[in-house]
Amino acid sequence: MALDKLGASLHESLRKIFRVPIIDEGVVKELIRDIQRSLLQSDVNVRLVLNISNRIEERSLKEKVPPGISRREHVIKVVYEELTRFLGEKPVTADVKVGKRNVFMLVGIQGSGKTTTTGKLARYFQKRGFKTAIVCADTYRPGALAQLEQLAKRINVPIHGDTSKKDPVKIAEEGLKKFEKFDLILIDTAGRHKDEKSLIEEMKKLESAINPDEVIMVIDGTIGQQASIQAEAFHAATPIGSIIVTKLDGSARGGGALSAVAATGAPIKFLGTGEKLDDLEAFIPSRFVGRLLGMGDIQSLIDKVKEAEIRVPEKKVRDLLSGKFTLADMYEQFEAVSKMGPFSRIIKMLPGIGYEIPDEMKDLAEDRLKKWQIIIQSMTPEEREVPKILNSSRIRRVARGSGTSEKEVKTLVEQYFMMRRLMKSLRRKKLPFFGKNLSL
Repeated sequence: MALDKLGASLHESLRKIFRVPIIDEGVVKELIRDIQRSLLQSDVNVRLVLNISNRIEERSLKEKVPPGISRREHVIKVVYEELTRFLGEKPVTADVKVGKRNVFMLVGIQGSGKTTTTGKLARYFQKRGFKTAIVCADTYRPGALAQLEQLAKRINVPIHGDTSKKDPVKIAEEGLKKFEKFDLILIDTAGRHKDEKSLIEEMKKLESAINPDEVIMVIDGTIGQQASIQAEAFHAATPIGSIIVTKLDGSARGGGALSAVAATGAPIKFLGTGEKLDDLEAFIPSRFVGRLLGMGDIQSLIDKVKEAEIRVPEKKVRDLLSGKFTLADMYEQFEAVSKMGPFSRIIKMLPGIGYEIPDEMKDLAEDRLKKWQIIIQSMTPEEREVPKILNSSRIRRVARGSGTSEKEVKTLVEQYFMMRRLMKSLRRKKLPFFGKNLSL
C-alpha cells in the first residue's frame, strides 16, 4: 500500500469514529482492527503493528479523558500521539553551523537515489542562504560525476570531481581544499550493490580521512522492511549518522521502510518525496502523521509559502481589495502557487480536506491552473490589464495562440470577474495584514 493509500485508509478509519453516537469498547476494537489492517498492508512489521495497536487500545479504553475534550477526541488524540511516537517524537535537524565550514558525507547502497539526493540536499540548503558545493568521490559507478554535474548546473552549485583518479579520499581532500570558504560541502560517495560490508568499510576510511561533521545514509523507501538491515548496520558503524529515506512519492512499501528505520533508533532527517530537486522535506514526525491522518500540516504550508517567496506588498493588497485586480495579478498568484509544488501535495497540508477531494479533481485543478497560465500569457499586455476588452474576436485569437478552446478562455475570464467581485466584497472587512487591521 502506497503512503497515500495508507493515509487515506487511516483517515477513513478515524472518520468512522465521528459517525457513531457512542465511543465504547466495540468501536475502539473495530478502529484497532482497521489500523492494523492498514499498517500491515503498508508492509509494517507485524510485531510493530501489534505493539502500536495494543498501546492505542490500552490508552483509549483505560486512560482518564482529560478535561475539556470528549472521549471521541481523546481516541483520535491517542492515535495521533502513538503514531508520532512510533516514528520518533522529536525531529532530528540537519543543522549547518554558521561561521564555519560544514562537511556532510552521503553514503548508500547503489540504486538508493544517493546521487540525486545529494543534489536535493544542495538545493535545500542553498534555498536557506548557505553557500553550498558538491564533491563527487564516487569512483565506482561510471557516469556518477556526469550525473552530479548536470544536477549541480541546474541549481548553479559548484562541483569538484576527477574521473582520472581512482582514490576517493584524494578526490574528497582536493574538493575540501577547493571549497574551503564555503558554508557546506556535500560529498557523494560510491555505492555498492547489496554489499553493505564494503560500503561500510569505505565509509569508515573516508570518514577517518576527511572527518565530516555528519555522515548521512540514503535508503531506498521501496525496499520496505529490509531497510532495517541497512539502517542497523549503518547505525552500529557510526553514532553520528542520520538517514534520508527516498522514493516515498509512490512507494508501495514506504510505511514498512519508515517504520523499520525508526525502530532501529537511527535518526531519520529527510524524506525524498518526488523526482524534482525541490522534492526533499525535513522529517518531522508530528507533521508527517498529521498529514497522513488528514489533519493537515499548516506549518509546512507556511514554510512552503516562505520558500516560494510569496510576498504581497501592502499597496498591492489595498489595490486588490479596492477591485484593482487584473489578469496580470491573477497570473502572478498562479506563478506563486506553482512554485510551492504539486497542487495535490499542497491540498494535503490543509486540515480536513486532504482526503476529501478525489485525486482526479486535484489533477484536474492542477491541469486547469497550468492551462490558465498559458492562456494569460497569450494575451496582450492591454488585455491582461483591462480584461473587459476581451470580445469574441480577441477571445478567438487568444484561444488559437494558447492552443485551447474559446470556451476555456471564456471560463478563465468568468473566473477572473468572479474573483474580482469576491475581492471587492472583502474591502470593508478588517483583515489582519502586516500585523494590523486593514480597513478600506
